[in-house]
Amino acid sequence: MTKKKFDLLIVGTGSGNSILTPELDDWSVAIVEKDAFGGTCLNRGCIPTKMFVYVADLVEAIRHGDRLGVHAEPGSVGWREVRDRVFGRIDPIAAGGEDYRTNRCPNVTVFRGTGRFVGTHSVSVNGEVIEAKHVVIAAGARPMIPAIPGLAESGFHTSDTIMRIDEIPKRLAILGGGFIACEMAHVFEAFGSTVSIINRGPELLRAEDHEVRARFVEIARSRFDVRVSENVLGVRRSASGTRLLLEHSDDIEADAILVATGRIPNSDELDLAAAGFNLTTDGRVVVDAHQQTSVHNVYALGDISSPYQLKHVANHESRVVAHNLAHPLRRIESDHRVVPHAVFGSPQVASVGLTEEQARSAGHDVIVSTRPYGDTAYGWAMEDRNGFCKVVADRSGRLLLGAHIIGPNASMLIQQLVQGMVFGQTVDEMARGQYYIHPALSEVVENALLGLPEA
Repeated sequence: MTKKKFDLLIVGTGSGNSILTPELDDWSVAIVEKDAFGGTCLNRGCIPTKMFVYVADLVEAIRHGDRLGVHAEPGSVGWREVRDRVFGRIDPIAAGGEDYRTNRCPNVTVFRGTGRFVGTHSVSVNGEVIEAKHVVIAAGARPMIPAIPGLAESGFHTSDTIMRIDEIPKRLAILGGGFIACEMAHVFEAFGSTVSIINRGPELLRAEDHEVRARFVEIARSRFDVRVSENVLGVRRSASGTRLLLEHSDDIEADAILVATGRIPNSDELDLAAAGFNLTTDGRVVVDAHQQTSVHNVYALGDISSPYQLKHVANHESRVVAHNLAHPLRRIESDHRVVPHAVFGSPQVASVGLTEEQARSAGHDVIVSTRPYGDTAYGWAMEDRNGFCKVVADRSGRLLLGAHIIGPNASMLIQQLVQGMVFGQTVDEMARGQYYIHPALSEVVENALLGLPEA
């Protein structure tokens, strides 16, 4: 087995690929990648899903045009046409990223294949051992597949494969109730599938505030067959497709199954535990505030180490790692104090900070304000009857503890509240210390902040 030595070894080309700043141009670098360059986000995650979601949003807007006096039908939606447009843009970007690192970065050597750690600073790939003084583990996560009898034999999709299929299934069964399940349900129902969601838990989007969860599942039931607190006992082929055998309700017949029951870090595929790295009970690589693992000069970032599993978090962590590699005597720490997230279903959901339940459990003297989109002029324009903004604050300190928005453009409306939290503004400063454009939808945020009780 041949052995090659480098200054830096990077495993994974999602956010890991952005570590190579000009400050490292004089380092010899090895990159190990088993799949397409760009990681989950580019190839099978954030970016392609939102390109499909945007089309689904247009379909939904047309469907509900009657309430605005627009009488139209969405007609047929060309799945293959949309799919080919999405991946016709994405695939060249992934290929271009690999070409750039392979052919236009003289200090970089790309190794294609699955790497396995044979030591804390060495990886075996395709019969070669790569050693490096510095290592970055950025190998991401993969879909978790539940142990359901007959599932593998009957066939199923995950988010890795479902967006590249040739035909829309007439009946799609989705296992799971998180953001992937809810976003894909929105997409495939809009494109023409009859969608069933089967979730073991009692609600969808369990991480969200209780009011958001309740509103979301209420709306979801109007579009999908939603089965919560339900277990799939088995899957088997039937004369008309695939039958899902359920514990508490009638069985479901489907033409395709999407497994969206969560994701697990790829630490096991890399043999990290055997190589001597500390892992959490759920398989994440343990890192400190500098993103360093339990091993000196070895860093980890993104889904393989982060509990958030969010691309914007991975990007932040990659910037921290890049700095710490180049400036080991002036290392910086990752800032995970205020981490927002969004679910691009229909309606959108966006949240930051604590839910009301979490804030009360943490002992805060909580004040809460919830204001509907329909109380704003732009909400009138949209005839929106479902959206709202909820803010949770500490009564004495007047600091925002959390914010939760459900409705159109929630992922954008949340940002001004994120900024206020990061820079330590009180809720009163957020509400009165700036202009809110009238009659913009952002007035729903203003109204929620103004609705908080006085100290």
